[in-house]
Amino acid sequence: MTEPNMRRGGGGSFFGDYLYDSIVPGNHFLRLLRELVPWDRYSRRLLRYYRGKGREGRPPIAPALVLKMLLLCYLYNISERQAEDFCRYYLPAKYFLGLAVDEEPPDHSTLSVFRKRLVENGRATAFERLLRDIIVLARERGIEFDDVQIIDSTHSIADVNVAKDKKRQKDGKEPRDPDSRWGCKGSYKARDANGKTRTVRKYIFGYKDHTSMNAGAQMISSLMVTPANAHDGKYLRPLLQSDLAQGLPVGACTADRGYDDTENHLFLQQQGINDAVLLNDYRTQKKDSNKQVWIELKSQPWYDQTRALRYQVERKFGEAKKHHGLGRCRYTTLMQYTAQAYLTALALNLKQLVRGLTGVSLKSPTLIRC
Repeated sequence: MTEPNMRRGGGGSFFGDYLYDSIVPGNHFLRLLRELVPWDRYSRRLLRYYRGKGREGRPPIAPALVLKMLLLCYLYNISERQAEDFCRYYLPAKYFLGLAVDEEPPDHSTLSVFRKRLVENGRATAFERLLRDIIVLARERGIEFDDVQIIDSTHSIADVNVAKDKKRQKDGKEPRDPDSRWGCKGSYKARDANGKTRTVRKYIFGYKDHTSMNAGAQMISSLMVTPANAHDGKYLRPLLQSDLAQGLPVGACTADRGYDDTENHLFLQQQGINDAVLLNDYRTQKKDSNKQVWIELKSQPWYDQTRALRYQVERKFGEAKKHHGLGRCRYTTLMQYTAQAYLTALALNLKQLVRGLTGVSLKSPTLIRC
């Protein structure tokens, strides 16, 4: 079988190495990220999603290079167009890509084509493999995974002006994002004009990111994406099944009351996983003898200890939204949002990998904000 012909970066020149060694410090996040992850292997793995697997037509840019550039969009919360200039002028980014100092990075359209290729040819499988591979790498490098998995979901607002979109649809046009749905984000108590206390529900138009995170490693191990109206409780089992398939040491699971479903409790019991899913009040406050099993569950010594770790996934979601743009969809359609959700999870995991192994955290350069 012939070796695929790919255009790779030329960062190995003496001139480039001399400048990089002088300017990019040894403890820079992007230098460490380049050294800790064997990026070149992703070129061959990702070529399966190219027409002709890289052996037909013009030689493609090495997929690993494009993947790294795309990940910079999510690490620094910049657009694909901004990433082009970022990688042209910011030397640590250019070093991370493996480019020579005077070499031009791929243009932003290359990133869009690459992402769409993975979405159209690989569906979610391409991104799921990348996420799993980083988990394997983290375990090989010595990141400690404990036996507690935290399950939760978060919302992302669709890239749609709802009022304008309704008007467009009345005019007979297709919706801007046909896969987005309205979903309930929560509720709060408020007084109405008559002074009566009522429950007010908060709704969001967009998607949900269902996540399983390992408490010890602080890394996202499994991910599923749905429209915003999906019920959280249906995704505990498939997320944990994915974790188990990866060989993670799942010994306990915690989640909020949205996952308090009898089938979920039965699944955890069958798998021998300690159940720390938060119980709805009706479980222990009902007046029949069936409540005893739930009272006993809450009295287990590990129940409160595991339940107390739930804040960690909320903190991770906050990080994803504040620093990596997950609060709003970059693209339209479910599959395009799937790419965003996975790439955000990859960015979070890579940050944790570098921080866990070296103690170095990601810092945003002022160049991006100009």
